[in-house]
Amino acid sequence: MRFRTTVQNVLTFYRLIQTVEKLQKKCIIKFSETAMRIICNHEEGGVQVWSKIRVDALFTEYRILSHSNNEITLNLPTEALSTALRSASAEHTGANEVVMKLAKKNNLPVLSFEIFGTTQMGRKVKVAHDVRIEVMKPADVAMLTEPRCPEPDVQIMLPPLAKMRAVVERMRNLSDVIAVRANSSGRLQLSASTEVVKADITWTNCSHPRIAADGASQANGGDVDEEQEHQRERERLDSNNLFSVLVHTRSFLKFLNAHTVSKTTIACICQGHCLILFVYIGDSADVGGVLTFYIPSVLDN
Repeated sequence: MRFRTTVQNVLTFYRLIQTVEKLQKKCIIKFSETAMRIICNHEEGGVQVWSKIRVDALFTEYRILSHSNNEITLNLPTEALSTALRSASAEHTGANEVVMKLAKKNNLPVLSFEIFGTTQMGRKVKVAHDVRIEVMKPADVAMLTEPRCPEPDVQIMLPPLAKMRAVVERMRNLSDVIAVRANSSGRLQLSASTEVVKADITWTNCSHPRIAADGASQANGGDVDEEQEHQRERERLDSNNLFSVLVHTRSFLKFLNAHTVSKTTIACICQGHCLILFVYIGDSADVGGVLTFYIPSVLDN
């Protein structure tokens, strides 16, 4: 098993890990010949992240070799990985080359980072960080499955996540639960309420792009009988009909930490079931990858 690459886009890699670090203490990273997948599937409260990032969006001189179809899957601590990438970030150290590779230290597997840089005095320096890892067995990797969800009732482009985050931070003082509503006429609404106060924030003229094929393939699998599906289809055709899902405010804020990497974000509401959010990385003309968040619905008592 061999793996070695140069991290070309250190800042984006750091921001990706910084986002998942706020979700859980460990994550799974699966490297293949063409893509890197970051998976968070055990967060308390049910939020999951499944991502796919093109190799050429982050790395150069990429070499991988294994007996499992040239795939290597690692379980590793997000805080240690975030620390290593923060040190490697050009905005912190002036690094001009960052090499990431599999290695062994004291006979234990590590993901090793070698950071080559230059001081302000012009002296060349090398900094090393080792992140302890667990190499997952193929049988355990095969058990990793992405959530299966019903067909979304509505899809809508979200406004800039940083602005939404500021709004939701204030709503958190009102309620532990927030309602996310949207319709096919471009209306998006966030609502939080108590017994005496209710707050509604509404955006209009939001666009309705279709999600990419990879995302669409995940939005299925719900068990809905034929009459229920016909009713849902009639509701979808009514452009003024608002579809809604209740989610924990804390979970929604964790998703909004992705504002550091988001260029475009599409929300899919599966009414009464879940909220699916596709955070696209890179410019629309050259999408480098996507972070897919699954936030389960809170039962409305």
